[in-house]
Amino acid sequence: MEHYTFLRQLADSWGLVVMFLFFVGAILFVFRPGSKEQYAELAKIPLQNGSED
Repeated sequence: MEHYTFLRQLADSWGLVVMFLFFVGAILFVFRPGSKEQYAELAKIPLQNGSED
């Protein structure tokens, strides 16, 4: 039971910190400077004609 207790305490303390840092990193990645133009360009891909090679 000691192994379970250790893992539970680890998840309760550091697991929350790791998940929060991952969330903040994902938000910063999505809203980074210059990403708006990249997302606008990527959004147009499905609307392009496939015969333009």
